[in-house]
Amino acid sequence: MGTSQPDATELLAQAESIRSAEPARFSALIDVLQKRRSELEPRQIEQLAYLEIYRLGFGGNYDAVIPRLKELIKSAQDSDIRFRANALLVNVYTKTRRFAESLRQLGAILPQLDQVKDPQLRVHALVEAAYLHNEIGQYPLGLQYAERILAEHPDSRARCFAEYLRFDAMRNMATLPEDKTPLQAAIAHCEDGGERLLANHIRVIVATAMASENKRADAINLLRSHLAEVESLRYPYLAVLVKATLAELLFERGELSPAESYASEAIALSGSVGASTQSLVSAYRTMYRIAERRRDTETALVYYRRYAEADKAYLNEVKTRELAYQIVRQETFEKSEQIQRLGSQNQLLQLQRKLETKSVQNTRLVVVLLVMLLASIGYWAYRTKRTQMMFKRLAQTDALTGIGNRSHFSHQSERLLAQCARNGQEVALVMFDLDHFKTINDRYGHAVGDQVLVRVAELCRRMEHRNSVVGRLGGEEFALLLPDMDLARATEVAEDCRQRISDIDTSATGHRFQVTASFGVTTTALAGYPIARLFSLADRMLYRSKHEGRNQVSAYEGGYSLPERRSGGPETAHADASRWETQGQEA
Repeated sequence: MGTSQPDATELLAQAESIRSAEPARFSALIDVLQKRRSELEPRQIEQLAYLEIYRLGFGGNYDAVIPRLKELIKSAQDSDIRFRANALLVNVYTKTRRFAESLRQLGAILPQLDQVKDPQLRVHALVEAAYLHNEIGQYPLGLQYAERILAEHPDSRARCFAEYLRFDAMRNMATLPEDKTPLQAAIAHCEDGGERLLANHIRVIVATAMASENKRADAINLLRSHLAEVESLRYPYLAVLVKATLAELLFERGELSPAESYASEAIALSGSVGASTQSLVSAYRTMYRIAERRRDTETALVYYRRYAEADKAYLNEVKTRELAYQIVRQETFEKSEQIQRLGSQNQLLQLQRKLETKSVQNTRLVVVLLVMLLASIGYWAYRTKRTQMMFKRLAQTDALTGIGNRSHFSHQSERLLAQCARNGQEVALVMFDLDHFKTINDRYGHAVGDQVLVRVAELCRRMEHRNSVVGRLGGEEFALLLPDMDLARATEVAEDCRQRISDIDTSATGHRFQVTASFGVTTTALAGYPIARLFSLADRMLYRSKHEGRNQVSAYEGGYSLPERRSGGPETAHADASRWETQGQEA
């Protein structure tokens, strides 16, 4: 006698319980349920549709997931399925780095949380809230959501998610407990709940903490002992994280060959998780350091360039996350104010209608109300104008240094050059680039590098001449456009700026090091008034200063061949100069 097959309801329950713990078995169950779709009730069909989308997302196929989730949200009759689909959409937007959409989506579902009766759905929403806020760098908020889960949902699986998110936030805030017992308990909760994926995420946190305590051998053994399990989960993000961490730890112990192998595998897998992750930056940095240790200069240069590009992309993404958070906060604030404004106006209009039905004796009261209405409209018009001006200022100003950004500098420079060309005034362009700035970031951290950039911008602002234009072109590169100034005077200004930069006292950062810069100077007397030509000549002079030893000023005086820029290397490649030249006309 053959054994009877489990019914569809039982299969759905099994799939739900193992969807993140046993991906291979989960996928097989989905295939079986698809073949038995005719046995399912309408709600179960919607549940299966959700699980099919979940499988696509677990495999990293986010482009297919987003439209299918939106369609399920529109078509699903079951409110729980719609809520789950909305929560999963928050997760997918977060994983695809679309943080503004993710925050808006989260803002749409959190007000519904009090109406949700199913505790697992509440956990789902709170987990997404904690995960999103950790990803955008709002770690105190992520920690609050994680602790809320721990307070409301004590079962092992919920505790696993909450403890991982809590320790992830604490790691980023540098507040992990010295005693690793809570971390080991969290791993046990994840294993009890069948969440091997999160158990291994927590192991990476433990390994990182061990490494900081000079226990690299223990950290390596911990990660290697679970590497086969990590690979069996078929979750690219975790695999890249573990292998990049192993590569860095092995390099620090001098084991170059295995470190190179793990770093190469992490880079190969990174295509499935995106190009803006800390793990990818770490893997490229390890490859660069290995080649440097082996004195393979050519390979080291290749990997250094890739490391620098990945690091820049990651830093840009960090800033994008912060900007997305601020934009959505501003949108929420404006919507709240708009609701309050409309409510106030509605109340005033209703009151006005009542007064109109009364005798003429109430005319004075009506006039007062009209004045209040006009004052209210004027107030909100003023607030709206202020908001518009704030966004215009944000678009024109470099967020870190407070001086003009590249776009604003270009626009102002073109206007000034056109005016000076009509008046026959000579204009000088001074460009400079901080020397070895990447080394400062790598050795002392990006926070110290940001303080250096702010100090340099303050120097530039104090040196502004009448009608001059100052801007940060990007990274560690700055420029000054000086009207009514010849080459000799501009060179003096550049030399003064160079000396002031080299005199910067860095002790306030907690470290002592010298900051220097290389300068390039030209004027319209030699380059003409097209901005592209000015940028090209000043940029090449800047390169000449770099080439001849850095921390000096080079001025273009004509009459000799200019050196060509070379791409790559530790210094920033000023490739933008060639772009200026193709956009403008030659003098």
